[in-house]
Amino acid sequence: MKANPISIGVTLGLALAAFHAAWAALVAIGWAQGLMNFIFWAHFIVPVYHVEPFEIERAIVLLGVVFVSGLVFGTTGGWLWNRVVVR
Repeated sequence: MKANPISIGVTLGLALAAFHAAWAALVAIGWAQGLMNFIFWAHFIVPVYHVEPFEIERAIVLLGVVFVSGLVFGTTGGWLWNRVVVR
């Protein structure tokens, strides 16, 4: 089955951006540090990271970089799929 590389790239980019948008929302409402502390605690790890205050500009940069990265990796993966798997 032939893949559409652009569709795969956009889908992966949006999925990664949505995940990171949820993280940015947790930072904005002040729940990110507590969640991170719990996750580390549950894995027997001492938390060494500190979540900084929310900044909308940084959140926009985060979402943009993650979306573009997903777009590039997904498009490349779709292209490779068509070149290697589909005959």
